[in-house]
Amino acid sequence: MLSRRQKHILLKFFSMFSVVRGYNILIIIVAQYLAAVFILAHNKPLRSVLLDLNLFMLVLASAATVAAGYIINNFYDSEKDLINRPQKSMLDRLVSQNTKLSFYFVLNFIAVILASYVSFRAVIFFSAYIFAIWFYSHKLKKMPFVGNLTSAILTITPFFIIFIYYKNFETVIFVHAMFLFLIISMRELTKDLENITGDLVQNYHTIPVVYGERVSKTMLAILGALTLIPAFLLIYKFQVGRMSYFFYLSVILLVVFQFLLWKSNNKTHYLALHNILKFIIIAGVASIPLIDTNLILKHL
Repeated sequence: MLSRRQKHILLKFFSMFSVVRGYNILIIIVAQYLAAVFILAHNKPLRSVLLDLNLFMLVLASAATVAAGYIINNFYDSEKDLINRPQKSMLDRLVSQNTKLSFYFVLNFIAVILASYVSFRAVIFFSAYIFAIWFYSHKLKKMPFVGNLTSAILTITPFFIIFIYYKNFETVIFVHAMFLFLIISMRELTKDLENITGDLVQNYHTIPVVYGERVSKTMLAILGALTLIPAFLLIYKFQVGRMSYFFYLSVILLVVFQFLLWKSNNKTHYLALHNILKFIIIAGVASIPLIDTNLILKHL
């Protein structure tokens, strides 16, 4: 049996894990390595990629920066989350705001130290990334369009870091990035619809708050249609091997998303739409090993 002190420590751990969204951090780490192995550095031996210390430092620095980003985002959104996510918010509040801020600064410091092992340019890159995340959480998040665009860009930045490291400028990489960017943009707008109550109370000028649900749904429908373009390009132009099954599934799910979108009118419905997009992202990460890089090279 655990003592009261041990239970308290365990609850604090789960609270901090919830704040930094540890499961998302793990997905990002796995996705970065899979992208490095199967897409960005596909012409290098697996062992050399996995044992690349510079890559390891960049991945850890990315994880630390993103975790710190979740902390500062949680810090600024604490009142709004109490309305939109009361159960998660109560768990997050088991750790004091001062403790969260301390972790925020420590994680950012660790990220810069890790980046310094790679190069001075990496330090500049991560310093800018840290500032951008803070500025988004503090200011840009409350602005329509700008907040959504910035959030999507910041989300794909960890993959951009690996992309720059390997200097891989193949067209197919940009098409993959566009597909991911559009899916994440859809997810951000869907989250705004899901959290509209808290945003209204806290005076967040999100797209649903300023322009209404109908305009937001129209934008989501357009984004969904645009997402089909890179999906079909990756299936028919670049022929990504068995990963094409993922894109076929994504197309089906996006059609289902469009159908359910216009029937949605409450938080539960929007949460279901959010989960569809989250599933597409996670399934995409899991499908990266299915890609056939030899087929891609033939069509460049």
